[in-house]
Amino acid sequence: MLVTIGKKGYEFARNREISVEKHFVAVPEKMNAIQALKLVDTLLDFWRSGAVRQMVFAAPHYKNSITFYPVMKTFLPFSAQMIETNIGTEEREKRRHKKPDPLMIYEPSKEAVAQRLHEQTVISLFVEAFLELKASEYSSRMLAMQNATDAADKITTALSLQYNKARQQAITAEIAELVGASDAISS
Repeated sequence: MLVTIGKKGYEFARNREISVEKHFVAVPEKMNAIQALKLVDTLLDFWRSGAVRQMVFAAPHYKNSITFYPVMKTFLPFSAQMIETNIGTEEREKRRHKKPDPLMIYEPSKEAVAQRLHEQTVISLFVEAFLELKASEYSSRMLAMQNATDAADKITTALSLQYNKARQQAITAEIAELVGASDAISS
């Protein structure tokens, strides 16, 4: 099942005749947290309903303003491997060897707390992926504008040089005509 976010992903799938279950085309340019949560909740509904067994997010990974590359991140099912891949495990490894406190009382139940934490983690991973997507998009726009500005500057410099050469030739021709006319009058 494919769900696309944004116009380009949808157009890519449609042009290749790939079936799209749901698409979000009108994603706001400046998505706030509430809008992101609504979108993620819609995606998680597929998981909650049992329509999918795995959720993989394909998007650019933002490394810096010049470097970003496509990655596929598995967000669900929630597992130790998913955590290692998407979050990291240094702190988790340190805490793994501690024994749980038997006097700790969880309200609501320990399972309900764990389920809610899993869901919040997945939501935060989706929001992080959206932000990386926007950072990559803005970076590529910035680079495109910089390249266009540089190209325009080169064209402006070349045209200015060409104009100045033509103007200099015209001035030289006028001076030559005046000198020639002056010589003809004085002779």
